[in-house]
Amino acid sequence: MKSIYKILAALLLICNVSCNKDLHETPIGIITEGVPPTHGSVIYSVRSSYQLLSSTLNIIGEWGWDDGTVLRNDFILQDIASGDMQKKWNPDGDQAWMDQFSDFSFTASNAGINGQWSYDYAGIARVNKAISYLTDTKLTTDLGIDEPTSETLLGQVYFLRAFYYFDLVNLYGDVPMLLEPLKNFADAYSKAKRETKANVYIQISKDLDDAKTLLPDGKYSDAAEKWRVSKGAVMALQAKVALYNQKWSEVISIITAMEALNYYSLNANYFDNFSVAEEFADNEVILAYDHQSLTTPRSGNGLCALAGWGFIAPTANFINAFEPNDPRLGYTVDVAGQNVYKLFGELNSDNKGNDDAPSNKIYIRWADVMLWKAEALNETGSYPAAIALINSIRQRARLTVTDAGTYPPVGTLPDRNVASTDKAQIKEWLIQERRVELGFESQRFNDLKRWNLAKSFLTGLGKNFQDKNYLYPIPQGEIDKSGGTITQNPGY
Repeated sequence: MKSIYKILAALLLICNVSCNKDLHETPIGIITEGVPPTHGSVIYSVRSSYQLLSSTLNIIGEWGWDDGTVLRNDFILQDIASGDMQKKWNPDGDQAWMDQFSDFSFTASNAGINGQWSYDYAGIARVNKAISYLTDTKLTTDLGIDEPTSETLLGQVYFLRAFYYFDLVNLYGDVPMLLEPLKNFADAYSKAKRETKANVYIQISKDLDDAKTLLPDGKYSDAAEKWRVSKGAVMALQAKVALYNQKWSEVISIITAMEALNYYSLNANYFDNFSVAEEFADNEVILAYDHQSLTTPRSGNGLCALAGWGFIAPTANFINAFEPNDPRLGYTVDVAGQNVYKLFGELNSDNKGNDDAPSNKIYIRWADVMLWKAEALNETGSYPAAIALINSIRQRARLTVTDAGTYPPVGTLPDRNVASTDKAQIKEWLIQERRVELGFESQRFNDLKRWNLAKSFLTGLGKNFQDKNYLYPIPQGEIDKSGGTITQNPGY
């Protein structure tokens, strides 16, 4: 199993070749006193910092099933753990460690626990290297990187560091916080200790504030490369951080400011969010990883390959959560054909088994943001406004043509009663809407945890969820290698 020291040592890595415009090429070469960065390697350090958001196969390691690094594990730690997804359509013993998230029998040595930690810290390693370059004004000036370019790139990597740490604190709680490249392995050992979740959140907020200041106005920070982090993405993550910390007024304020920008709106058709044909042309997606086919090295969506091996299937409970005739079920998963359309990006099985599929990984979209605001409005007593937002999501769904090419019958997904002042009832409506609207988008388990509903809901499904499972364990290999400097979460 990889130790944190190997992951942290990635902070010493830098690309020592010229930039080649491929987002997904792995940086190579070890930093030494005699090998200064080049213009290309500085620019590329930012591009490579995005890579750990991808679902591409073997970004770190080579078929590392045993340490959970074949691809990013959001779908396991979020969708399978939440009771929405099961590992395979036909259960078997293949990669049994994934099944342990269905019944909460995993230990600190589980591959998925290690894999997600590895991906996030590898991302942070690359980000910190990029930040070290871009904050060195003498270096950027000497290399001919103009100030607007430097600031835009720096804003992007500040956001990415905040994103990776936000994932880590929600999964593991207190985690090591690394804000600069390591000089050597001794430096790695000295920094291998957990920082409080509260202090990590302070750093997340600072990084997002800095990113917002540095990124240009506009829906896209780069019109030629729309996959890059934008100011809207920064504001959205700021709102999500406020939501997870129950700062309801701040959530409302940030999202109201986003609305005033007029960058985003609900797509008329629900599936436009996921359609390969609509990528970066729709109105709703705020942050997505740009998977592409036919690049060298490959940068496609590896989850489609897993689907071809029988992985990624809905649970009966998830299917039954949809109201009659809700088009979102058919767009999420074709049960009869065992096709996960939302993942494939097309309403056919062409990408099933395709390890180089072009379908993007969606991280934040406007419907998600609207439901954050609805939640905050409900918590602050603005019931009609909260219900109106929930109803707007339902209206879009019932006006969406189905995957079969027909419209839902009259009466499908009726509006919730806008006159209701029952806070608990409105919360139930919101919980239901988030589940079906965002199914298989790796949001559900975090939602259940932050609502403090994970134990009641999952034990109701017969799962062995215990209080300790509100946090995942720190990977056991990290604790062993640290000699106890890194401590374990309670109960593990």
